[in-house]
Amino acid sequence: MVSIEGMTAFWDRLLGAQPDPPPLLVLLTGLVALVVVSTRLPWRIARNAITIAHEGGHALAAVLTGRKLHGIRLHSDTSGLTLSAGRPTGPGMVLTLLAGYLAPPLVGLGGAWLLAGNRITLLLWLAVVLLLAMLIMIRNVYGALTLLVTGGAVLAISWYASPQVQAAFAWTGVWFLLLGGVRPVVELQRLRTRRGMPASDADQLAGITPLPPFFWVLLFGIVNVVVLLVGGRMLAGPLLTDAGIAFW
Repeated sequence: MVSIEGMTAFWDRLLGAQPDPPPLLVLLTGLVALVVVSTRLPWRIARNAITIAHEGGHALAAVLTGRKLHGIRLHSDTSGLTLSAGRPTGPGMVLTLLAGYLAPPLVGLGGAWLLAGNRITLLLWLAVVLLLAMLIMIRNVYGALTLLVTGGAVLAISWYASPQVQAAFAWTGVWFLLLGGVRPVVELQRLRTRRGMPASDADQLAGITPLPPFFWVLLFGIVNVVVLLVGGRMLAGPLLTDAGIAFW
């Protein structure tokens, strides 16, 4: 039986703030994330995390707009598919399609807000909860394995790793979501320019609205860059404080 003291200690650990990270850690984790996003092989592997957030965004938007979520698939080529039922047009479908490319940096922004308050443990546990919730809707083996491995890694780090390792992992992950939200938009437009992508989110949005695909690609890009700048400002707080630069 769990004691009251044990439960109190658990909640204190979960909700409590950790010490401020060294400015060097903030800088190095940002550089690591930038290298991963900008180099081919690391990006090819780490992009799975962006796909998880992308498809999770579709799924959450579908549920919130009243659509019936049938399932999510994650593929080994880092693509994904979220199936939902409902009206093929209208605000619900527009928001569901919009949510995919916007989700990774927006999740990163939420993570940056938590890290700005030094809530590292809370961030890691929320990540585990979200991954488990998404696992329920996974409909293929590769997708289930991807979420189990990712969630298991986050859980292990949050429970067993030292505070320094947890901080490095959390800051790297959030930097990666913020930076990694921009590259898929660039890749999307590049692929559309070369051969067209009638099944892409932007093209589907163009099919149910009077606006062309490039408008939606541009919207994805603008929003994600703005979110990157805002989230980056939050994460860079220790660096700015150390340099004597005031926040906005």
